[in-house]
Amino acid sequence: MDTAGTHKDITFAPMNFENSLSFAKALDEKDGLRHFRNEFYFPSHKGKPCYYFTGNSLGLQPKAAESAIKVELDDWKNLGVEGHFRGTNPWMYYHKFLAENAALVVGAKPIEVAVMNQLSSNLHFLFASFYRPDNRRFKVIMEAAAFPSDMYLVESQVKFHGFNPEEAIIEVKPREGEFALRNEDILQAIDEHKDQLALVFFSGVQYYTGQVFDIRGITAKAHEHGITAGFDLAHAAGNIELKLHDWDVDFAAWCSYKYLNSGPGSVAGVFINERYANDNSLPRLAGWWGHNEEERFRMLKGYKPEPGAAGWQVSNAPVLSMAVHKVSLEIFARAGMQHVVEKGRQLNAWMDFVIRDAMRSNPSLELQIITPEFPGRGCQLSLLTGENGKKLFDFMTENGVIADWRNPNVIRMAPVALYNSFEDIYHLGRILQSFK
Repeated sequence: MDTAGTHKDITFAPMNFENSLSFAKALDEKDGLRHFRNEFYFPSHKGKPCYYFTGNSLGLQPKAAESAIKVELDDWKNLGVEGHFRGTNPWMYYHKFLAENAALVVGAKPIEVAVMNQLSSNLHFLFASFYRPDNRRFKVIMEAAAFPSDMYLVESQVKFHGFNPEEAIIEVKPREGEFALRNEDILQAIDEHKDQLALVFFSGVQYYTGQVFDIRGITAKAHEHGITAGFDLAHAAGNIELKLHDWDVDFAAWCSYKYLNSGPGSVAGVFINERYANDNSLPRLAGWWGHNEEERFRMLKGYKPEPGAAGWQVSNAPVLSMAVHKVSLEIFARAGMQHVVEKGRQLNAWMDFVIRDAMRSNPSLELQIITPEFPGRGCQLSLLTGENGKKLFDFMTENGVIADWRNPNVIRMAPVALYNSFEDIYHLGRILQSFK
């Protein structure tokens, strides 16, 4: 099934809001995804469900996860090693059961997607193939203050190839007094360094500010100069509209435990553009699970990769975590990624409205929203706090709000389309208004 280009570009127009419980309930009544909330477990606080706004850090557990794992445990118990071929979901082919729905989430073809490993390890594997520096083109351009894993990744890769990170890594910073990067500054930096760049590497959504980067525009600018473009989609997959195939991205990777609700440290995913599907000249760090399936158990020398992203696999499928991921991806397929994105934006706009209303009525709230306006945001909203920021965060926690604190002084919240309601956000505003 060709999953690329099956949905139109998603547009969004914020509506006129009214900060009242009846208005929030009316929004929930109109919400076509509201029944998915019942498919997740919520943590409790003082005997009531929490107001959970940290899907950007760890998504909630799908109720079907336990039974999905039990199926695999039972097959292991009853079949042993024969579960690879005789199981309910034969483990030999497990990665194939996830590819189609994973492709729907990121706007790809199934051949371009593989579910495997962990996020940072996948990025290292992808850098082995796509970061090919020479004495002229050896630099990597990325956002300043990227998530530490990406900073460490690029630094170590540059050193591995014998270059000095101080010289080889170009970081694009926001302008003085601003929190978000301007897209024109990113594109200008690529133009300025085009003759020395081996790779353009950005996140899809900036983890701290919640800024959505223009993946399509950055990729096009990189390709204009013959530069490879790759992305870390940890905060993007399951959150924003992605059309990796149509945007001609070279490679990308993401985790599954944030918006994709597949459990702490669960299996990750990669995208590798279809044009590399049969390019066996491209160097890669190989393992036996990426070897041609028909010859895999012949145990011969000479690596012959599977076509597409599957040829970058290294090890056996981690079936127990994949079982949960399979459940979650099936939920996304039923909901429809376009509907998830549309509701996520609506929830974010409502949260923005409710928080600003609380700020107007409560002078004790020293907050500044640093997430860009639409279309530069997804679900996440980042709040810069004043001197009483940690006190506010603790107050929210004591009142049943699970949010996310990031040093030195930012509270991150992300209302998630599959399980958050508009009423959740109304109650968040009520709690903020009561802070002293």
